[in-house]
Amino acid sequence: MPKFSIEGLSRSTVWEAAGIQLPKFDIHQMVLNTCKTPRWIHFGAGNIFRGFIAALQNTLLEEGLADCGIIASDTFDYEIIDKIFTPYDNLSLLVIMNPDGSLEKRVVASVAKSIKGDSQNREDWARLIEIFQTPSLQMASFTITEKGYSLRSISGQLIPVVSDDIANGPATPRHTMAVVAALALARYEAGSHPIAFVSMDNCSHNGEKLQNAVTEIACGWKKNGFVSQGFIDYLNDPKKVSFPWSMIDKITPRPSPLVQKELEKSGILGMDIVCTDKNTFIAPFVNAEAPQYLVIEDSFPNGRMPLEKAGVLFADRNTVENTERMKVTTCLNPLHTALAVYGCLLGYTSIAAEMDDPQLKALVEKIGYTEGMPVVVDPGILNPDNFIHEVIDRRLPNPFIPDTPQRIATDTSQKIPIRFGETIKAYVQRPDLNVSDLTYIPLAIAGWCRYLLGVDDEGAPMQVSSDPMLEQLSGYLKEVSLGNPSSGQGALKPILSNSVLFGSDLYTIGLGEKIEDMFTQLIAGKHAVRDTLKKYLD
Repeated sequence: MPKFSIEGLSRSTVWEAAGIQLPKFDIHQMVLNTCKTPRWIHFGAGNIFRGFIAALQNTLLEEGLADCGIIASDTFDYEIIDKIFTPYDNLSLLVIMNPDGSLEKRVVASVAKSIKGDSQNREDWARLIEIFQTPSLQMASFTITEKGYSLRSISGQLIPVVSDDIANGPATPRHTMAVVAALALARYEAGSHPIAFVSMDNCSHNGEKLQNAVTEIACGWKKNGFVSQGFIDYLNDPKKVSFPWSMIDKITPRPSPLVQKELEKSGILGMDIVCTDKNTFIAPFVNAEAPQYLVIEDSFPNGRMPLEKAGVLFADRNTVENTERMKVTTCLNPLHTALAVYGCLLGYTSIAAEMDDPQLKALVEKIGYTEGMPVVVDPGILNPDNFIHEVIDRRLPNPFIPDTPQRIATDTSQKIPIRFGETIKAYVQRPDLNVSDLTYIPLAIAGWCRYLLGVDDEGAPMQVSSDPMLEQLSGYLKEVSLGNPSSGQGALKPILSNSVLFGSDLYTIGLGEKIEDMFTQLIAGKHAVRDTLKKYLD
């Protein structure tokens, strides 16, 4: 088997014999076109980008609907560029894992160039500046995770790197949002060229988060004398700069060793899985589920690619928001989080395996169908009933998607306000519903608090996934011990009363005591997690 490279793909019969679909366009010409007239740059060069977003552009290129590709950049983990993009000529091998165990393999070749988003790297930074100065650039998109937009700690203070970036000005930004602001400044100074900054991250009001963060940094620079009011006006002029909202949905978990072995059996070598120093698991291949959804607010002041021809749904902001609310607050994300925290506590390493657990399956059905669907928003563009049934009956149980509760549990404190808080607020606001009737969402929240102890249901130490609030949250629980339920009394007060975490003070609305009671049951001793789940779900 030839090397996985542009030159290696020229031996097409070898790849096709291995069941791999090859690009049907001239890759070299695409690269030349993109470098000459860049139209799309993407920040966050991880699996969701390679397995979904880049594949969309690949489809347009294959169908002759585009002649340019995407420039990929990463502002967080530069090893991705060095170890995954550069050695393989920016190619990715997309492996779709179907529920029947079959694999669909496709080479994605739409990335024309990969660049580190590092202002300390003179060559790459100069290239990024040049790209943003080019009038042809239509869109800068992002998959940097929700915490990538955060400028402040839970106390409301600017985090140190952001304070430094605001104090030091746009010449050497380090935080991703400061990098974006500096590049927007370069575009403004080159002629106020229009552009769309499109967050494609899986978080609520993603475009608003991006806009607020970039604008706050820019205003800080103006206050310190680094930029003019004209730059602020440019960022706030939707005819020049837009920040469309979007809803994205596709599971692209860590690369699976099982998929790597299957590729090796087909003769495809060099597919080693890499774990970077920043704990990114990535490989030359991306394994993913087949279902995928991307809904984007159609606001592009400099034009855009015809991505609707590749399956993207374009709509107005209200429709995008309703679609996102349907998914993030009801039909998928709350179910994922509940499975994540309880799966870790019960020793699971597979989301799909959890769906064979009668209590855990019942838990997500109760959260979704019983408590979520009464307040679900129907966006019109996607059917909520069809969506949630696909999630529960087909997507979550897919045994060939190697997604783990440990991955999903990452950054849970950043997700809780939307995944559970929005449904809680809807119950408070609806006169025909009573928030105190909620049982399964409170059980999920109590499970998360139990998870923060770092002790599994067997009483053994358990690794808690990374979270920007982990140290603070764990500190509140330092006096709580397994087997001593009374130690949990009052311990959750600073957590459950935090309106930043849940969108409201859970004690004020009448859920705090209920969750505390569940928590004391969960810490009663070994196997108390299982016993509590049985109590509420059998």
